[in-house]
Amino acid sequence: MADAQVLGATGKVTLDPAVFGARLNRTLIHESVRAELNARRQGTAASKSRGEVSGGGAKPWRQKGTGRARAGSSRSPLWTGGGTIFGPEPRHYLSKVNRKERRAAMRSALSVHADRGSVAVLDVAAFENPSTKAAAALIDGWKAEGPVLVVLGADEGQAARSFRNLPVATVLPASEVGVADVVRAGRLLASEAALAELTGRLGSVERAGEAAA
Repeated sequence: MADAQVLGATGKVTLDPAVFGARLNRTLIHESVRAELNARRQGTAASKSRGEVSGGGAKPWRQKGTGRARAGSSRSPLWTGGGTIFGPEPRHYLSKVNRKERRAAMRSALSVHADRGSVAVLDVAAFENPSTKAAAALIDGWKAEGPVLVVLGADEGQAARSFRNLPVATVLPASEVGVADVVRAGRLLASEAALAELTGRLGSVERAGEAAA
């Protein structure tokens, strides 16, 4: 079983092996990260074709006798201000990954952090009053390196205010953490409430399968 040190206090927390002891599945992680990043795209990029650009109704000059190339419309894609050939159109980038696969990918990503020793538990009692200075000192004292993903519970706003201004930290509630966020982070710092929420959400499928067996 993997353990996580408690930052801001002494002791360690034993991580649930059903969540932090999963086998690495690169394919599921890749599919989940791609689906999450695609879902964040707006898909509103658009351009006008030559039929949608205003103007250009009259032929710029007569067909013959000018010495210039033939031209039928000033809205041709060859002209400045003309339409766009095969330009972007509004679309959606959604790709489907079912819930079971998403949870398996999250367990796999969290297990990588557990194997590396880059998971720690935050003692939120030390942040009853917001203190960015204390948060920075806490992270600086952590032996692991890389950007930090701070995962907190819904009622831990004081701790969130302490970490949110740090350039190295990204603060998210446990309910909004995705696989892409975990993969991007070099270190994972979670409060006990957030850790319990993640474990309960991700370990439920595993335990349900064991109960059925």
